[in-house]
Amino acid sequence: MTSRRLTVAGKVAMLIRAGLIAGLVLAGLSYPFTALAGMGVKAGTEALENMPEQLTETPPAQTSYVYAADGKTLLTMFYEEHRKHTDLDDMSPYLVKAIVASEDTRFYEHNGVDPKGVARAFVANQQAGGVSQGASTLTMQYVRMALRDSAKTPTEALKATEQTATRKLREMRLAIEVEQRLSKDEILERYLNAAYFGHRAYGIFAASQVFFSKAPRDLTLTEAALLAGLVKAPSAYDPATNDRGAALDRRNYVIDQMRKMNTITAEQAATALKSRIRLKLSTPPNDCVSVAEKHNDWGFFCDYFKSWWREQPAFGSNPQEREAQLRRGGYRVVTSMDPEIQRYALRHVLEKEGRGSPFAHGQVVVQPGTGRVLSMAVNRNYSLDQEDNGRHTDRRKDGEKGNYPNTVNPLLGGGDMAGYQAGSTFKIFTLLAALESGLPLSTSFYAPQRFVSQYITAPGPATCGIYWCPKNSSESMTGTQTMWSGFGKSVNTYFVQLEQRVGADKAVRMAERLGLRWRTAVDKELATKEHAPGWGAFTLGVSDATPVEMANVFATLAAEGRYCEPLPVLSIRNPDGTHAVHQERLVAAPRCHQAVKANVARAATDAARCVTGYGAARGHCGWGTSSLVYGVMQRPVAGKSGTTDGNKTAWFSGYTPQLAASAFVADPDNPEHLVGSGRSTMSKYTVAQTLRDALQDQPQLKFTPPSDNLAW
Repeated sequence: MTSRRLTVAGKVAMLIRAGLIAGLVLAGLSYPFTALAGMGVKAGTEALENMPEQLTETPPAQTSYVYAADGKTLLTMFYEEHRKHTDLDDMSPYLVKAIVASEDTRFYEHNGVDPKGVARAFVANQQAGGVSQGASTLTMQYVRMALRDSAKTPTEALKATEQTATRKLREMRLAIEVEQRLSKDEILERYLNAAYFGHRAYGIFAASQVFFSKAPRDLTLTEAALLAGLVKAPSAYDPATNDRGAALDRRNYVIDQMRKMNTITAEQAATALKSRIRLKLSTPPNDCVSVAEKHNDWGFFCDYFKSWWREQPAFGSNPQEREAQLRRGGYRVVTSMDPEIQRYALRHVLEKEGRGSPFAHGQVVVQPGTGRVLSMAVNRNYSLDQEDNGRHTDRRKDGEKGNYPNTVNPLLGGGDMAGYQAGSTFKIFTLLAALESGLPLSTSFYAPQRFVSQYITAPGPATCGIYWCPKNSSESMTGTQTMWSGFGKSVNTYFVQLEQRVGADKAVRMAERLGLRWRTAVDKELATKEHAPGWGAFTLGVSDATPVEMANVFATLAAEGRYCEPLPVLSIRNPDGTHAVHQERLVAAPRCHQAVKANVARAATDAARCVTGYGAARGHCGWGTSSLVYGVMQRPVAGKSGTTDGNKTAWFSGYTPQLAASAFVADPDNPEHLVGSGRSTMSKYTVAQTLRDALQDQPQLKFTPPSDNLAW
C-alpha cells in the first residue's frame, strides 16, 4: 500500500473509529443508525479499501453554439444539459462567497470531510427524529456530481446518487483524494460548472442566462445569493413560480450566512434582505425548431447543417452518436450562412410566392471554389405546428393538412427528401459529357420539332411505336443548332441527338461526379450500369434533384471544373479552442477536387452564357430562354432554366465567378399539381435579383473563354 493510499484511507478510518462516519451517514440518510452500525469498524474499513483510489472525471456535457458566418449572430444551440464552462475569474466574487455560505461554511478549513459538520448534523438529526441537516461538504457534493456525469450506464448513475452508506463512504474517500489533488478554487470552479440550478440549467453560466439573462461575472449580491440557494433543492426554491416565498426565504438565509461569515458587511446584508426578487428569464434556444422567431427562415439552413453533421465520421461511428456529440460536445460552430445574402434571398423568394401558397419557392446560394452554402431560403416557416396549415393538394388525401406554411421538411436539401424533377437544367450533364469526349461547341445537328430517338420506351404520348420521340416546346427551335444555340434555346431534339452521340450513361455518370445522388427507387434503377445507357429521357431532367445539389453543380462550372462538396460551416472549434480535426484534416475545410478539366468547364460556361442573354465569347447564341437574367444583373452571368412536362416544376440555376444559385417552384406535397406557365419565370427573377444584390459591392469578374479545340 502506498503512503498516499494510507493517508487517504487512514483519515477516513480514523473517522470510522471515532464513530463520525455513522453520524455522517445518519445525517444524510433516513434509515436507522443500525444499518451502518451493523457494518462494524472492520467491515467499514474493508469496504473503504475496496473502493477506487482516484476519481475518474469525465468532462460534463456542454452546450454547442452555432453561429452565422459573421461569428457573432447566434443561430441556435444544441444541448442535453444547457451548460458552458466558466472560469472562476469570470464569476462574480459574490457567487463564490454565496455558495460557500449556503453549502459549506467550513469549506476552507476541512480536507474534504468535515468532522464538526458531521457531529453537528448527527446531533440535530437525532433531536429532530429525522433528517434536518446534511453533512456533505462542497467537495463531497462535487464528487457526487462527477460520478453522476461520468456514469456510462443508468446503473452507474443510480449508484452515484443512491442514499446508501456505501455511497457516502465512497464520496468521503474520494473527497479527501480530490482535496489532495485540487486547490480549493479548482474545486469551487468545477462545482459551480456542474451544479444543477433548475430549468435545465446546468452550471452557473446557464443559470445566469436562464434566470437573469446575464453573464456570471455580472451577478449582483442578491442574484448570486438566489442562485446559490437553488442548488440545495431547485424545484422547491424555484423563483420563477408564482409563489416566490420559498425562494425569497432561501435567498435571505444565504445572505444572512454570508453576513455571519463576514464575507459581506452588515450594511450590505441589510440592504440586500430588503430587495425584491427581480428576474429576467430567458429560454435558451435548443435545436433548429428554436431559431428566433424573427429569423425563422434560418431553420431550414440549421436543419441542413444538422443533417450534414450527422454524416461526419469525426463525431462518431453512426448518426446517433454524432448528434449526441453535437448536444454534449460544447463546440463553437461558425456556419457558412451569410445573414445578408439570406435576407436578400428570402425577400426575393417571398416577393414571388408568399408563405401561404401550396407551391414551394426556394433558393440556395453556394460559393464556387469552396462549396460553402451561403443561403437557404424558402417560402415556409420552419415549425412543427401545423394546426393552421392549408389543405393538402392531393385529392386522395382530402381532409389532411398540407405542409404549408409550416413545415420542417428539408425542402432545399439534406435529409431524406428526393427533391424535384429539374427539367432542362439536366442538359448541362449531356453538354459536359459531350465536351469531355472531345466534341466542340460548334457540333451541329438538325433539330426537328419532333425526333425519333434510338431509345426504347413504354408506349405513351411521347413514343413512336417502341421508340421515345421527344419534341421541342416551340416550333421556332426547328433548324440546325450548335451547343451554343441548342443550350441557349433549350432545344430538346438537339440534346437527345447529342446524348445519343456520347451515350446517356456518360451523362448519368457526369451528374454523379458533380454531386447528384439518386434517392428514388426508379432513379436508382435507371442509373445502374445496366440501364443508364438506355436512359434517354435523362437529359430532359426526369430525375429528382435538390436545390443544394443543382446550385453546387453550377458552382463547379464557376470554379472552372473544381468540385467541392456542399459545406455548411466555416469553422468548428472544440471547448478548448482547438479546431475539430479528422484524420489530420480540419473538419470544416473545403473538400474539393478537379471533377472536369478547366477547359471543359469554360466551354460549358460559354454555352451557358447564351441562356442568360449575356452572350457567348466564342460562338453565336441566337436567342436565350432567360435573357431577362442579364437584363436584371448587368454583369457577366451564365446559367440554365428548366421546366418539366406540363410545368410541374420550374427551375433556374445561375452563376457568376463569385456566386452560384439555384431556385425552383414546385408542390412538394403533390408533384402532379402543376405550377403553370405563369410561374415559369419566377425562379429566373429570384436568382437574378438575389445575385445582383449579393454582388452589388463586388467587382464584375469575367469568365475565361475556352480554347479553340473545344470551340471549333
